[in-house]
Amino acid sequence: MRYVSIEQVEPGDVLYRSIYTSDGLTLLQADMQLTVGMINKLRRFGVTMLYIKDPLMDDVKMEDVLSESTRKEAISNLSTAMQCVQTGKSIDLRGIQKTSTNIIDELLKNRKVLVNLTDIRTNDNHLFIHSLNVCMMATVMGISLGYNMNQLKELAMGALLHDIGKVSKDDEDAANGELGEQHHSWVGFNLLRRKYEMSIVSAHVALQHHEWVNGKGEPRGMVGADIHDFAKIVAIANYYDNLISPFSTEEETLHPYEACEKITALANFRFDHEMVIRFLRSVATYSTGSSIKLSTGEVGVVIDQNRGLPTRPVVRVIKRDKPASKRMDEDHEVVDIDLSAETTIFITGVLT
Repeated sequence: MRYVSIEQVEPGDVLYRSIYTSDGLTLLQADMQLTVGMINKLRRFGVTMLYIKDPLMDDVKMEDVLSESTRKEAISNLSTAMQCVQTGKSIDLRGIQKTSTNIIDELLKNRKVLVNLTDIRTNDNHLFIHSLNVCMMATVMGISLGYNMNQLKELAMGALLHDIGKVSKDDEDAANGELGEQHHSWVGFNLLRRKYEMSIVSAHVALQHHEWVNGKGEPRGMVGADIHDFAKIVAIANYYDNLISPFSTEEETLHPYEACEKITALANFRFDHEMVIRFLRSVATYSTGSSIKLSTGEVGVVIDQNRGLPTRPVVRVIKRDKPASKRMDEDHEVVDIDLSAETTIFITGVLT
């Protein structure tokens, strides 16, 4: 399995991960052999990166913190909730509650796995993928902080719906000046605080996730201790996912390691320092399947993660030479390098 640019995909390549529509239905199924028509269709949908199968990586499996069924359910329930908001209907949050509980349960079972943001984004599903990613990262951080089940549910619900104000008619009116300078976080907060299924703490996640610890955030310019910890967590997860998404409003799409560096630089300025540390310990700095360059000059693919050392993954290098002491695969020498053990070798860049 490799994570590659759509421009590198060729007819005959086999899809490793399924791709979903905005309502949780399958656009393309995993294990499908791609055709010219399918590749062009993916381009029209805005897909920029894909997971494809590679004979030299057959033994590499993506360690997912969430199951395929939970991902599909989450996207479907988020789509239903946001469609209700867009059409001015009342939201039934029971689906979101069920999704939140399933996410927490699976993350608790897989707490030793680093978060790889692996879903393929398209023009119509990127908002739901973003909300799911933010929820995953926030919940993993909450688990590392020792939150109890009730706290995790409040955090997960708030994270899943942190951007609900963006799809509200009220937010459109605000953008047109009909509600003054009202920020989408206010719109989301006012929408969620009226729902009996939603705790006021979860609603405040939607309100406060754009606040900065130095008081220069939006919409209220809150400072440090005045910002709820849940909102501090979601603020980091939200910004990180926006940095790595090709569909965000950020100036450029960054690699995960670049996004981590940017977040680190904003500790004690935009983000809470302790929360930044928790975040950096929870996500894969170099995504499994991504191609990287080593200080040895060799190019390899990340095949595994080291929990506690997210910047030192296991890398597979494919060489043409064939020393008898190495594992062989046809005309290739396959060498796996654990960077947590090989302390003199460093990653010098990520290849697209």
